[in-house]
Amino acid sequence: MVGDVPQDQLLDWREGDIPVSRRFDDPYFSLGNGLAETRHVFLTGNDLPQRLRDGFHIAELGFGTGLNMLATLIAWGRTGRKGTVRFTSFEAYPLPADDIARALHAFPEADAVAGPFLDQWAQGARRISLAGLEVEVIVGDARETLPAWVGRADAWFLDGFSPAKNPELWSADLMAMVAEKTAAGGTFATYTAAGHVRRSLSAAGFAVSRQAGHGTKRHMTVGQLTPKDQTMMSHQP
Repeated sequence: MVGDVPQDQLLDWREGDIPVSRRFDDPYFSLGNGLAETRHVFLTGNDLPQRLRDGFHIAELGFGTGLNMLATLIAWGRTGRKGTVRFTSFEAYPLPADDIARALHAFPEADAVAGPFLDQWAQGARRISLAGLEVEVIVGDARETLPAWVGRADAWFLDGFSPAKNPELWSADLMAMVAEKTAAGGTFATYTAAGHVRRSLSAAGFAVSRQAGHGTKRHMTVGQLTPKDQTMMSHQP
C-alpha cells in the first residue's frame, strides 16, 4: 500500500539499478553485493540451506524486491531435495513489477529465475507458486497483519529498513510478536546489530548473539527461540 504517494515518487535509483526508498531514505539492499549479503545474513545466519526440508516455513519482515525470496528459491533448488518450502513475507509498501525487475537486473543469478515470480506479481498475485516454493506476501502494516497471522515460522528474515529510519518495524512489541509466531527451536537472522533490537529479541525469548556482518559491516545478529523455562538464561552479549 502506498498511501497518497505516487509510485513514480517512491524511489530514487543509485548506480543505475539500486532502488532507494524516498520514504525511509534507505536502499532496498546493500550498495555492495546485495545477493551476497542476503546469502551471508539470512541464509547462513539461519543455517540454511542445511535446515531446509519439505514444509519448512520462512517468514520475513520486509519483502522489498523479493531478492531474499529468490535467493531462497535458488538455494532450495540446489539441494536437490523433494518437496515445497513456504515463504511468507510482510510488506507495507509493495513495489510494482517493473521496479522490481529493474532492481533484479543487478543480480544475474536472481534475475535468471525471477520470470515466473514477476509474471504473477505483475498480475496482482500476492500468493505465488514457484518451483518448490510457495510464497505469500501479506500487504499492510506488520504491527496489524502479523498478530492476525496464524502461521509459525521455522526461520525469520528480519529485513526492514534501518531501525534508525523505520523504528516501527523493530519495536519491542513487534519483536515479541515475531517470537510468538516462531516454531519451537526456530531462528532469526538480521543485518542489524542495534542494541535495542538485540535486547528486544532477547526479552522476547530468543538466545541472541552477534556474528560478523557482510562486507564492511562489522556485526549482524542471529538467534534461536529458547524454551519458555529457559528464557531467563538466554545470552545477550
